Amino acid sequence: MFTGLIEEIGNVAAIQQTEKSYDLTVKAQTVLDGVKLGDSIAINGVCLTVTTFDTDTFTVGLAPETLKRTNLGDLTECTPVNLERSLLPTTRLGGHFVQGHVDTTGTITSFRPDNDALWLTVETTPELMRYIVTKGYIAIDGTSLTVVDTGPDWFNVTLIKYSQSKITLPLKNVGDQVNLEVDILSKYMDRLTQERTEKNLSPEFLQKHGFIKEGAR
Repeated sequence: MFTGLIEEIGNVAAIQQTEKSYDLTVKAQTVLDGVKLGDSIAINGVCLTVTTFDTDTFTVGLAPETLKRTNLGDLTECTPVNLERSLLPTTRLGGHFVQGHVDTTGTITSFRPDNDALWLTVETTPELMRYIVTKGYIAIDGTSLTVVDTGPDWFNVTLIKYSQSKITLPLKNVGDQVNLEVDILSKYMDRLTQERTEKNLSPEFLQKHGFIKEGAR
């Protein structure tokens, strides 16, 4: 579990790819403090397991599903990435609960300066927009942000000056892919609501209460 508050910007040091494996090595400092084998570190919002590390790098393995669902397969050497260690019970939750389980990617469609703030618009699928609401939470490349406006297949956020210097989003270009994770609470609520609706509006329920005749479907 993470907060969506990026601890540092690391850089891809190496990519080792074979027919059976895909390993990513990242150069970092802050997130290596106290690191142990098996620890979880989020790279661009993706929860990954540390398999090896030394004084200034750590390595993680990427599964085929991770490469399919995220933008990590697009990374090249020296690419900057957002890094965050998993939270502790004593951590202040300044962002929101981020699992590090990316739902899908979105496409940056525009940047717009607004005094010292920066507006960012992202396009994604209508299916995911079901869970994205005005003033709700969204994690973009692991960064906890507040949604401002939404459309059928887009949403936007604004980055304050301080945030712009602490994350990788301002370094990206229009057309780049970003990892998106919606608030897990919205998905649970959607699932519970669907199950209740399906149960209450079953043919048996409608027949029992006189809405359809016996034997009709």
